[in-house]
Amino acid sequence: MPKAKPQKADEKTAPINWRQQAFFWGGAVIIFALFLFIFSSILLPFIAGMALAYFLDPVADRLQKLGFSRLWATVVILLAFVILLVLALMIIVPVLTNQFADLMKNMPDYISRLQSLVTSFDPAWVEKTLGVSAGQLRDGLSSLLTQATGFITTLFKSLWSSGLAIINIVSLFVVAPVVAFYMLLDWDRMVSTVDSWVPRDHVETVRAIARDIDRSIAGFVRGQGTLCLILGIYYALGLTVVGLNFGLLIGLLAGLISFIPYVGSLTGLVLAIGVAFVQFWPDWMWVAAVAGVFFVGQFIEGNILQPKLVGKSVGVHPVWLMFALLAFGALFGFVGLLVAVPCAAAIAVIMRFAIARYKASPLYRGEEEVPASPARRRRDPTSPDV
Repeated sequence: MPKAKPQKADEKTAPINWRQQAFFWGGAVIIFALFLFIFSSILLPFIAGMALAYFLDPVADRLQKLGFSRLWATVVILLAFVILLVLALMIIVPVLTNQFADLMKNMPDYISRLQSLVTSFDPAWVEKTLGVSAGQLRDGLSSLLTQATGFITTLFKSLWSSGLAIINIVSLFVVAPVVAFYMLLDWDRMVSTVDSWVPRDHVETVRAIARDIDRSIAGFVRGQGTLCLILGIYYALGLTVVGLNFGLLIGLLAGLISFIPYVGSLTGLVLAIGVAFVQFWPDWMWVAAVAGVFFVGQFIEGNILQPKLVGKSVGVHPVWLMFALLAFGALFGFVGLLVAVPCAAAIAVIMRFAIARYKASPLYRGEEEVPASPARRRRDPTSPDV
């Protein structure tokens, strides 16, 4: 049997150095960012479908363990989701729309009454305690409330108008379920295909990073998403039972933005307490009841929901999360807000991996000493071997 001819030196494949890898991955990140920037106006239904498929993939896996095929598991899950979505649109959305319109219409009156309530205290006590006159307090509070109201009103109007003008809502509710269906059906196959594209020399490293990213994103998106949904339902029901005006709207808003640490609960608390003061004062027991709804919610979140649903494996710092939301929102608009959290989690995992590699490299530890040769040790009188 003839022997294989040895390869010549110039026929060997040149190894890829770190600069080529940096250029390749840097180019991939730039292309991805340009793609988001160019197509941000039409990506919402596709990103929503991908997020929905990612969120529901564990449910499909459980149904498969119960004996369902992947196809029927996907059909059952999406049918249940569509039914719940239609019921929500028929029952909850009209109520929220009416409450939002009433809140915007009554906001000036609420601000005026709250201002009168705060400045109705004894002027001498106010000046002695706060160091300002009642007139200065009234003017400062009026300016602060006007600016805050203008900011909130502008924010809601911009989100509402951009959601209607830039993004086709019909396509969101039609395209997103279709995208979710096909992605949920082929999820495991897509993961295997992407895994086959990974360079074989680094496949274990990439898989480890991907597992960390998946754990971080799953802990935040699935865990925090479920937590926000539970908190939103709790706050909405609690404030509605207390009898607070716009309780359903304020409660759902506070719960759904609870993924921003401290901001969501604090925003809901301030808004609810402000409305409660105007509505219930001087019956302070109902104001305390409104505050109690939020304090109980915070206790449940911190001691029950957060450890069970999110855990400690997320690794996304609150400051980094808020920066990512602002940065991605400014760069890519509403779509940027949707991809900010998973991108922030992925970047955090990659940065931790890069820092660990840097600390293990000679660049961090310094150049290692080259051991002296035996002949040099024999010549060196300070050598321990002499």
